[in-house]
Amino acid sequence: MGALGDLLSLIATPLYYAISAVLVGWHKLFTTLGMDPDGGSTWALSIIGLTVVIRALLIPLFVKQIKSSRNMQLLQPKVRALQEKYKHDREKLAAETMNLYRDTGTNPFAACLPLLVQMPIFITLFHLLNEAARDSTPHGFLNENMAESFGSAMIFGRIPLAESFWGAGVWRADGGQLGVMLLALFLVLAMTATTFVTQRQLMSKNMPADAMSGPYAQQQKMLLYILPVAFGVGGVAFPIGVLLYWTTSNLWTMGQQFYVIRNNPAPGTPAFAAKEKRDAAKAARHGGGVATAAPTAEETTEERRPAQRQQPKRQSRDQRRKGQPHQSNQSNQSKQGNQAKSTGDAGVEKKDGGSR
Repeated sequence: MGALGDLLSLIATPLYYAISAVLVGWHKLFTTLGMDPDGGSTWALSIIGLTVVIRALLIPLFVKQIKSSRNMQLLQPKVRALQEKYKHDREKLAAETMNLYRDTGTNPFAACLPLLVQMPIFITLFHLLNEAARDSTPHGFLNENMAESFGSAMIFGRIPLAESFWGAGVWRADGGQLGVMLLALFLVLAMTATTFVTQRQLMSKNMPADAMSGPYAQQQKMLLYILPVAFGVGGVAFPIGVLLYWTTSNLWTMGQQFYVIRNNPAPGTPAFAAKEKRDAAKAARHGGGVATAAPTAEETTEERRPAQRQQPKRQSRDQRRKGQPHQSNQSNQSKQGNQAKSTGDAGVEKKDGGSR
């Protein structure tokens, strides 16, 4: 256990310094602006600032996550075809599936990267807050005086940032703290709701119709309900400060995902169709015209379909033989009429010349 503890301490020490540096930096900024150094609102805003910095640094991972999720959705028809083809050979199916992911540059584990990176930060902040509240333990750039201030900070004048819903329960011998429970419950519900809305937004607007029935879609549907429940159950034990970090992070994720889905949706999704309509309306406004509805696939096919050529009526051999002499007689009669007309005109000219 001693060796394991030393290893965990070795891993946690850089995180303590990194997180405490950002937290203390925001705290100094707000105190420079005139806020109370020991005030709960100052430390609460510092936690929000810490969240903003961390999420901004995670933007490249988030973009990679979005691209990976989109590729996973678009590859579902091919994955189902492989499953049907190699349904009796699991090893071959696994190998061909990984080849498909490699050839298309898709990493099935990239969707978990932002969450995996945030978990150590989440745990480190949890320990910083708990140990600061318990015995003013300093960590990194958070010295003993600041740790004492951080651990005893209260928002709204009476709600400690280090207190949790479970720890402040009214079932305690002293009656607990109802204000802490209400605020913690609000943050837990907000954290759960934002998790659900974010996942629902991804499934309803940025997944193609043919990807809604595969195993990946079933996995997403399970996560749609499992993750909010897990956060809700675990949230009752989180300190107010940690709940504030997690809720702010979820709000950032929801807004960031809304922006990406709106401006760079996956092809064949409702979000992609909505973007095409917006682009068409914008182009019509800039061109001075009136925006019209985009043609449907059936209308486009109908427009591109060539006109049907009128086929000649089929005749029998006897009908063709009878028709040829008739046409020849008509041609001869026409020629004779033209010759007679020419002869008559010439006679008239001679007569006129003689009279003169």
